Amino acid sequence: MEKGAPESSLCCARCGKPALLQCPKCAELKLPREGAAFCTQDCFKAAWSSHKSVHPKPNAQQSPEGWKYCLKKGRARSLQLPRFEWTGPLRPYPISKMRVVPDEIEKPDWALDGIPKIEPDSDLQKRVEIKTPEQIERMRETCRIAREVLDAAARIIKPGITTDEIDRVVHEETIARGGYPSPLNYHFFPKSCCTSVNEVICHGIPDARKLEDGDIVNVDVTVYYKGVHGDLNETYFVGNVDEASKQLVRCTYECLEKAIAIVKPGVRFREVGEIINRHASMSGLSVVKSYCGHGIGELFHCAPNIPHYSRNKAVGIMKAGQTFTIEPMINAGVWNDRLWPDDWTAVTADGKRSAQFEHTLLVTETGCEVLTARLPSSPDVFPWLKP
Repeated sequence: MEKGAPESSLCCARCGKPALLQCPKCAELKLPREGAAFCTQDCFKAAWSSHKSVHPKPNAQQSPEGWKYCLKKGRARSLQLPRFEWTGPLRPYPISKMRVVPDEIEKPDWALDGIPKIEPDSDLQKRVEIKTPEQIERMRETCRIAREVLDAAARIIKPGITTDEIDRVVHEETIARGGYPSPLNYHFFPKSCCTSVNEVICHGIPDARKLEDGDIVNVDVTVYYKGVHGDLNETYFVGNVDEASKQLVRCTYECLEKAIAIVKPGVRFREVGEIINRHASMSGLSVVKSYCGHGIGELFHCAPNIPHYSRNKAVGIMKAGQTFTIEPMINAGVWNDRLWPDDWTAVTADGKRSAQFEHTLLVTETGCEVLTARLPSSPDVFPWLKP
């Protein structure tokens, strides 16, 4: 550790306290000081397993086609870790090149150039579509595939696995079933799924970081098949997780289950947020307000918007034939979020952990059908579901 010149604006990369020490390797490589400052030797040692990832690999400069940091919503890459006031201990790692989808796979209109054409101007951004029986059948099939893909990803999660490896499994399992991974190149998103670790709320980009014992990781999968999308996500434990994280993940799961339980014709969309907020608040947790559930079908995102927090302004009521997601994001600390320099990764403003669960739902005449429901073959990863 090297002691840098006094600079009151520098905070410890691990705990946030004022910092005067600097990682010697970062100093040698002339990396940004904001992510290289530490308050004590103990903080530096505790953060080393994560911090060392910011040091470029020896051959990075000789491999222009190699792994690089993602910037500008996926439209740019860099060999250098970007400057940023990181809110917690996690850092981005370099990402691999975009994966290829075979020509014979049916693709959404953003697959080639990253720009959705139909979705932004569709009238389904303003009115909630009632699906036809034929559309519903396609949704069931696609959501079943999405569930199988997510389950395949869940089976490989353990310490030492990179989130890029999770993305590879999601990509390959989706292609094997004749589907297209909907996130891939959607508004230039560079990967086939989202992997959100620890303080990442949502839209984490799979990269070269290895999962560590004690992490939690959310995997968000969406599949495009037969002209419709199916969307779901779950948060998983990596090895031995602390009790607070276990409680956070379980409470988030329960928030989704309680919200699903009220879905039926005649219920106002705004009620979903009341149910979720009430349950999260009882456990001393907070509900993210910046991201919400959404309509889904032939469009990836459309009406209705379904906020997960209380006293929201969502309009409309549920009707049979509607399909939409509910996907609460619950934080251990404050609800506020910040965006990483990649312009995708949303993290908690205080660096504390966040969890999320999501299902695609169909409103029926008497209640709802969970189109992305767990299967008998789904991996047994949640202790509270065991008999």
